[in-house]
Amino acid sequence: MIGWEDVYSVVVAMVPLYVALILGYGSVKWWKIFTREQCDAINKLVCYFTFPLFTFDFTAHIDPFKMNFMFIAADTISKFIIVLVLALWAKWCSKGSYCWSITSFSLCTLTNALVVGVPMLKAMYGSFAVDLVVQSSVVQAIIWLTLLLFVLEFRRAGIEGTHAVKPKPKTTIISSSSRVMEGAASEGKDVEETAAVAVDVKDELILEDSDSISPPFCKLMKVVWLKLVVNPNSYGCVLGISWAFISKRWNFEMPSIVEGSILIMSRAGTGTAMFSMGIFMALQEKLIACGPSLTVFGMVLKFIAGPAAMAISAIAIGLHGDVLRVAIIQAAIPQSITSFIYAKEYGLHPEVLSTAVIFGMIVSLPILVAYYGILEFIH
Repeated sequence: MIGWEDVYSVVVAMVPLYVALILGYGSVKWWKIFTREQCDAINKLVCYFTFPLFTFDFTAHIDPFKMNFMFIAADTISKFIIVLVLALWAKWCSKGSYCWSITSFSLCTLTNALVVGVPMLKAMYGSFAVDLVVQSSVVQAIIWLTLLLFVLEFRRAGIEGTHAVKPKPKTTIISSSSRVMEGAASEGKDVEETAAVAVDVKDELILEDSDSISPPFCKLMKVVWLKLVVNPNSYGCVLGISWAFISKRWNFEMPSIVEGSILIMSRAGTGTAMFSMGIFMALQEKLIACGPSLTVFGMVLKFIAGPAAMAISAIAIGLHGDVLRVAIIQAAIPQSITSFIYAKEYGLHPEVLSTAVIFGMIVSLPILVAYYGILEFIH
């Protein structure tokens, strides 16, 4: 049975995150310490240095040969359940939408696992919970964020849902400079309102003469790969898991000079990430940008639908005890800020993801503590 001391230990672990968040918010909104340009510089510091090294530090110390594959399987199955439900909703429901399915998937599944999940679950269940959270964050970074990026590029290329673009029988080039689709323009249509919307990639996508467009898979994968290559956090995650494999397989120890060099920056990872999130909140025009109904919709998906899918899949494959509890709670961790960055870049409901990141972080502490208490009754 959870006592007040257990709840207090969780609060103690979480409150410093909110302090860094409030300092970042206040330094811009109230005290006007930083200009927008200086805020961009702080965000770049976090993006290129502290957070990638923070990610590397955690992933490099897991044991990939002792990963909890049942836990990872439950996490994977839960996401497939969500994908199936959203696909059926988009196809058969009159209000269904493939665009909203993408956004709903982000809300249900993508979490700020390392920054929020690690200190919170360590306070709740100890170091073994940290290992589980790091494992889920590695899978999220390598598989699920990559898949989301591919789907967004796929949509951007104009091959979306029930609308297939059929250009005239001449080669049409869609590029970031032209933003014009000749086949549709010649028919007097506003191209940016058609299924070919919002093409803004550096590489040109050449749609060849045909009755229907076959998905430019190779081009899309190239764009996705290039985006991942320039993402420093991808390096942190991949290099970290690679070192983990090497060190555990051949019993290598990281040289102390290297480890010290990493730690001096990675220790600032949580604080600077939360400070940066506070700056992000302060730079938004509204804390709740999408209205009350969509805010409630986003919170239901984040804090109810995602954990429910995880609970179903985890129980189905036989997880129990604290592993089951960690699986459910980590699914309710606040929204990944990366999902908002992608939504803003691709023009897909950024106001909804912005609200999910901001408002979700504000309300997450009482919700997660409530989950912590309720799940103690599950055996």
